[in-house]
Amino acid sequence: MTRWLSEDEQRAWRAYLAANRLLALELEKGFGQHGLSSSDYEVLVHLSEAPERRLRMWELAHKTLLEKSRLSHQITRMEKAGLVRRESCQGDRRGQFAVLTDHGWEKIKGAAPDHVEQVRRFFIDRMDDEQLKTLTEVFATMADDLRQRCPKDDVA
Repeated sequence: MTRWLSEDEQRAWRAYLAANRLLALELEKGFGQHGLSSSDYEVLVHLSEAPERRLRMWELAHKTLLEKSRLSHQITRMEKAGLVRRESCQGDRRGQFAVLTDHGWEKIKGAAPDHVEQVRRFFIDRMDDEQLKTLTEVFATMADDLRQRCPKDDVA
């Protein structure tokens, strides 16, 4: 039997959906000013934080929650833009690294301050410390739970 949402639950769910979509659109505009997409930026962030600014492709797929084939297409587009390059893994003929290029490093250094300002303006500064703590607890728990449900072959 279906447990339909109450009015309060429906209002909460729809408010979340609207805010999530509108925030994503706003952030995408900010990335676009730097010639990046949100997917480009996410890949650049993970590579910029990694040792030697490189990650194995399977590690990057895991961190970005992208299917391996989708990540491969993403990296191909980013290679054409000079943001990243692929390198072979010694001792693993099938393995590859995604490596941040100097151009990619300059792009993320230029985009990061604007992105942080947007995150503050549209997200962080709209909550007090208690709300931020509650939101973190709710979504961190939810993300951990949902991550366990991801098929290992689809999302690394």
